[in-house]
Amino acid sequence: MSDRIKVLLVEDHPIVRQGLKRVLEEREIEVVGEASDGRGGVRMTGELRPDVVVMDISLPKLNGIEATRKIHREYPGVKVIMLTIHEEEKYIYKSFDAGAHGYLVKKTATESIADAIDEVLRGKTYLGPDLSPRILENYRRMTRSGKKRVDEFSRLTKREREILQLIAEGNTSKQIAEQLFISVKTVENHRANIMSKLEIHETAGLVRYAISIGLVD
Repeated sequence: MSDRIKVLLVEDHPIVRQGLKRVLEEREIEVVGEASDGRGGVRMTGELRPDVVVMDISLPKLNGIEATRKIHREYPGVKVIMLTIHEEEKYIYKSFDAGAHGYLVKKTATESIADAIDEVLRGKTYLGPDLSPRILENYRRMTRSGKKRVDEFSRLTKREREILQLIAEGNTSKQIAEQLFISVKTVENHRANIMSKLEIHETAGLVRYAISIGLVD
């Protein structure tokens, strides 16, 4: 039986996956699977039970933060490292709130990914070398104090977040219903709730909002 660390890569750019896979295999870390969207990443986590999931934030069908939230809830023993272009604190906070154990920016990924995996498997929280340690200190302080980072997006339910992303990706209500195995009427009810909570009353506005918070590119 192999004692090698098992990693699942969830990234929608094949070239990035190939580069990470090469780096990890050079360190004798086994890449047991690859997924190109968040929903596939959650499913493959259940099937493959990797030690670590390396997760992009900007993913089709289900973004990386929501996919991380599902993995943390359903497979709590699996560590998740976010891999992203985003350096803003809001993305880091949202990732850790969702259950991520590490946060790595893509421009330093090849140099740091193996170290990040080692750290999270030792039970530590990892923050990439090009990010200020102050960010993690601030997050821990806010967590200890119970201070919540409330915004409009956090008021949406998990299903509403999922549907908002699918709307922003250009799916019709019928297409969303088929993907989520729910009725069109249910989708329309969720759409109305999303618009009410965000105080946005047309689809174009929802798309602009989703782009502004990094839910879709």
